[in-house]
Amino acid sequence: MKTLVVGLDCAAPELLFGDERLENFRRLMDAGCYGRLESIVPPITVPAWMCMSTSQDPGSLGVYGFRNRTNHTYDGLGIVNSRSINALTIWDQVAREGKRSVVLGVPPCFPPRKVNGISVGCFLTPDTTKDTYTNPPEVQRAIADLVGHYPVDVKGFRTNNKAWLLDEIYAMSRKHFAVARHFLRDAEWDYFQLVQIGLDRLHHGFWSFHDPEHVQHVPGNPFIETIRDYYRYLDEELGSLLELLTDDTVVLVVSDHGAQRLDGGFCVNEWLIREGLLVLNSYPEQVTPFSKLDVNWDRTKVWSEGGYYARVFMNVKGREPRGTIEPSDYERVRDEVKARFEATTDAEGKPLGTLVFKPEEIYRDVRNVAPDLIVHFGGLYWRSIGGVGYPVLHVQENDTGPDDCNHAQHGAFILASSNNPIRGPIEGAHLLDIAPTLLELGGYDALETMQGQSLLSSQPACSAAGYSLDQEALVRDRLSGLGYLG
Repeated sequence: MKTLVVGLDCAAPELLFGDERLENFRRLMDAGCYGRLESIVPPITVPAWMCMSTSQDPGSLGVYGFRNRTNHTYDGLGIVNSRSINALTIWDQVAREGKRSVVLGVPPCFPPRKVNGISVGCFLTPDTTKDTYTNPPEVQRAIADLVGHYPVDVKGFRTNNKAWLLDEIYAMSRKHFAVARHFLRDAEWDYFQLVQIGLDRLHHGFWSFHDPEHVQHVPGNPFIETIRDYYRYLDEELGSLLELLTDDTVVLVVSDHGAQRLDGGFCVNEWLIREGLLVLNSYPEQVTPFSKLDVNWDRTKVWSEGGYYARVFMNVKGREPRGTIEPSDYERVRDEVKARFEATTDAEGKPLGTLVFKPEEIYRDVRNVAPDLIVHFGGLYWRSIGGVGYPVLHVQENDTGPDDCNHAQHGAFILASSNNPIRGPIEGAHLLDIAPTLLELGGYDALETMQGQSLLSSQPACSAAGYSLDQEALVRDRLSGLGYLG
């Protein structure tokens, strides 16, 4: 059996399953099984797609988001690239049996991954006009001949010019699907996986126009149908892909996480200062990113990085250069900080519903330098604002530009295959279950490293820097603009 995986970054199950006009999605639903898909913690594009493709959690991969501490210094943060993740994937297992794969835009994919077949870089590619973003390199020329300039993302995504943003998302998406159809027709492949980032960008840009429960929603606005219209566009593109397949093809439509309204931002480092856990030598006169603050490390116990979720770090003696927490007090202090985060309130003093996780309690293994705590403010209805200088803890403005939504813990999947015995809606599926399921349907053995289990079985499945300094600066600016850094 061949396998086609259509990845829709940020696809929301309530929208994917709730619109009867999506004829091709419903055609697959009628032919197979579908349901909500629980994502990883945190439900972030990186590392979620690679967690799905390897069936390993973030701790086992040693990647906890787009940026990770490379050491225990105070400024040792590095941006993830394709070389950050070395675990075996579905396409590696396919290659073990001499079969070929096409992997398009699966993050992180710069530098372009070496696969037995074709790989094309994701939105973390710095510049497709200057950098080699395909493997083999000659594929780049074929893409240029087909669509001209190949955009991996929408530059200037954080904007109030919504008409321009919508045009750019469609223009990018059309080129991505044109390239996908080309390789479906003309390349030799047994496994084919693509990730379309356009839906994620659309949700972040237009969710307030769509969702009447959003605090900034205006009834009757001109973009009220924009998100649903894009799902209908995706349905048409899916139909064009299905026309190119033979009957012996497993088809999976899947998202790495869902989408939900963003009620506002919680100023995490501002809060840590008020709690006496983060101490500055001097308080800034204007809103200032954490990296530019004058921190008194000799008196600081805790600090945080912002983003869609908060990564919280503790200043431990013997671990950090100027640690203040005795190792023997680490667990006690961490428990106290966790309880304080869980007790955070909204602007009216009502419980925020914040979720706090210890990495070793949610991951099978904890590799590299993990956060001491992972915090989802308000169950991800609030994002984490890392800057300092705000007069209040709760803000509507975003530190990286306009943003309408956050990631939801559950994405979606639709799985159709002639050899799939499961039909209809199913519950309890997890992102880590996808890889062993696809391998079983494709006729391959599961990898021993995989942590999920095949949806077809109740038994568990078998138990270096990639950027130049200039390239990293380009990607860092892009991630900041997209809201992943804060």
